[in-house]
Amino acid sequence: MEKDTNGARPDKIDWKRELLINGLIIACAFVAVWLLDTFIIINAVVPSGSMENTIPSGARVIGSRLSYNDSTPERYDIVVFHYPDDESQLFVKRVIGLPGETVTIIDGKVYINDETEPLDDSFILEPMEGSFGPYVVPEGCYFMMGDNRNNSLDSRYWVNTFVAEDKILGKALFVWYPFSSWGTIN
Repeated sequence: MEKDTNGARPDKIDWKRELLINGLIIACAFVAVWLLDTFIIINAVVPSGSMENTIPSGARVIGSRLSYNDSTPERYDIVVFHYPDDESQLFVKRVIGLPGETVTIIDGKVYINDETEPLDDSFILEPMEGSFGPYVVPEGCYFMMGDNRNNSLDSRYWVNTFVAEDKILGKALFVWYPFSSWGTIN
């Protein structure tokens, strides 16, 4: 065995100790990721083009689970929620109708509570076609629509039309994949 510069033998490596320390580091990393994913962020995939051009098909988004701790979703927020017709699936859509409102769609324009002016739709992919509703949004629930209105499975088509507030997991904040679409969500 070689000697170090002082003429002493180097210490033997304690493999059991090294494995224990590395195992603890890995376990702590897993616990930290689990805590982050369970209580702070929500990670979701948008598998279709229902939110284009805002979020591309196949994009992965990060949402904040803390966004609605002290507030409620607002109109135009993009949220991650449990799909009302199959709660095992996560959906990402835009909030259009708030609790207690009546949503009516006439010739592709969305009206709230019989207002004469339609909602702003400057973010949608193309002009929406069709007339739907009226939908009376129950208290504690929301009416959701995709930004690609002509190609979106949203509240207009669901058996359970509305999303209960407690099924909203967080506000979508950031597209992290594909990298070409990297950035915040507006």
